[in-house]
Amino acid sequence: MIEFNWYPGFAVSQKRKSIDSLHKNFITEFPERNVLEISTKSENPIGANLSAFNLKINHSKYGIMPLECAYQGGKIFEKNGQFIDMYSMNPYKIKKDIRLKESGRIIGFEFDSQEFDINPTGLFYNWIYIKALYENKILREELLKFSAFSDIEYNPTKSVNCQAKACALFVSLCRADLIDDAIQDVAIFKSIQKGVHKYDTIGYTNTQTALNL
Repeated sequence: MIEFNWYPGFAVSQKRKSIDSLHKNFITEFPERNVLEISTKSENPIGANLSAFNLKINHSKYGIMPLECAYQGGKIFEKNGQFIDMYSMNPYKIKKDIRLKESGRIIGFEFDSQEFDINPTGLFYNWIYIKALYENKILREELLKFSAFSDIEYNPTKSVNCQAKACALFVSLCRADLIDDAIQDVAIFKSIQKGVHKYDTIGYTNTQTALNL
């Protein structure tokens, strides 16, 4: 566990103070690691561009869209099915769409003719995230320069998915020379993900943030 000073508040300056404290304390424990914050609050442009609000993914029919839109539009609800119009919505406003709360439970996911079960948790999000990274050569090459990732916005009591964990998974797959196989087929990715922990240690969380190695 990494202890650090938490600065409450929604201001970007407060978030960055927390990130700075987390990273400084982490580097003290693991000086050999190169850590990157993955969120819109990151002071590193690479980390900010890797936020789900900025990272883009291509759909063969609907074109290029922010990952957040792909994720929300990919949900299939028990009452009203899938809302593909979310692919073209503003990613910063999409979570306020009332349909996300009034359509019942999520029963699956679908994106670009690939179907996903709700289990294991995070399968769909992690797959579209690493696919988006794979499609962006510049970002993925920059990401591979880092060996630890944080996401100051992640709250395990409220969130299911974590951008930092998705980045750690991508780097792990690249280092294990499994990335090409992982993005070709959902079943293959699901199988690989079960054994990825032998290549990568993922953890270090508290109620407000996640640090992934």
